[in-house]
Amino acid sequence: MTGRPPPGPMDATDISAERITRNAPFLKFWFARIFATSALQMLAVCVGWQVYELTDSALDLGLVGLAQFIPAVLFVLVAGHVADRYHRGHIVRIAQAVAALVAFALAIGTAWGMLTREIIFALIFILGSARAFELPTLHALLPGLVPASLLPRAVAASASANQTATIAGPALGGLLYAINPTLAYLTAFAFLVSASTLISLIHIERVKSAHEPMAFSILFAGINFIRRNPLILGAISLDMFAVLLAGATALLPIFARDVFNVGPWGLGLLRAAPAVGALGMALVLARWPLGKAAGVKMFIGVAIYGVATIAFAISTSFPLAMISLAVLGAADMVSVVVRQTLVPLNTPDEMRGRVNAVGSLFIGTSNQLGDFRAGVMAAMFGAFASVLIGGIGTLLIVALWMRLFPALLRVNKLDATQQ
Repeated sequence: MTGRPPPGPMDATDISAERITRNAPFLKFWFARIFATSALQMLAVCVGWQVYELTDSALDLGLVGLAQFIPAVLFVLVAGHVADRYHRGHIVRIAQAVAALVAFALAIGTAWGMLTREIIFALIFILGSARAFELPTLHALLPGLVPASLLPRAVAASASANQTATIAGPALGGLLYAINPTLAYLTAFAFLVSASTLISLIHIERVKSAHEPMAFSILFAGINFIRRNPLILGAISLDMFAVLLAGATALLPIFARDVFNVGPWGLGLLRAAPAVGALGMALVLARWPLGKAAGVKMFIGVAIYGVATIAFAISTSFPLAMISLAVLGAADMVSVVVRQTLVPLNTPDEMRGRVNAVGSLFIGTSNQLGDFRAGVMAAMFGAFASVLIGGIGTLLIVALWMRLFPALLRVNKLDATQQ
């Protein structure tokens, strides 16, 4: 291990889940993540349904993902450098405030009937830009709130907050959109303002850095670090290709409207289903950590993710589709916990911003690029074929990565020594 997070506000020898819940900074972080993620999930449901209503185009659904992917690529290196150089709490707060302004603009545009596909794409681009700075900084922030001995539990608890919001957000967004689209966007705005306020209330020790100039060697330090570490490279790239190939989120409006004949509320339930499974798994892992053979369990989780994607593609009923998506989310959570524990434990604190920025490009933006891939393939071959091909491709990636990254397969315990 090359670095450890600074001591947190708790006794590092106490690894009980109860002690995590008594950590005031972590609780504020936890609730802020619930509010922010709920709002973003609401925006995803509302924008997806609105775009499909406006254009009736699978390709345009994919372009929504592309509009978020482009700023993530443009700003990934700068965002990592900023996260390592400046106050991380301020960066997260500002990014969430920008996202709130986007939600407010969508509300006003919807109320006044001014939104076009081009305006929506432009606003989503701004949202993607804010997320490009928020995600790596948020992930770099968490290890500084708890001691290293509590990090696996804190990651699982944080993931549970994210998945709770991913359940509630889409369901609430779909319900509010069915009642009044403007109300749905205004609620997302309020949630983002609440998240930004909570982050501002956390006392965060500023990371001491050398204030290196923004040279190319510094900007690419995160990429070089990951390239030299096969454990981190294997974990990040495995998730990236799985999500890139098996991502079907962008096509859910098509399945909701044209396959299962449900409205915005049904779309919200479909988007929430993976989070239901993920939350259940996160709670299990928070109480009973993975223990031994973590690398093997990560590969098994990704393989089940691919199988569940295939099951969703061939589903003939709405309940079966919901079950398939829930299994998909549970399997994905195993991979998430392994990756989000393995990466910070093998990354020094002064590098976490840049490493997490690259990780966000690999993982976070693969969701958007996966949406674009799904939209393009659905426009060419249909939604069913797009999802089915993605699930099969994920299984092939698992088999290939087991051969390319044997060190990842051999990871045993997720702790400071990984023995």
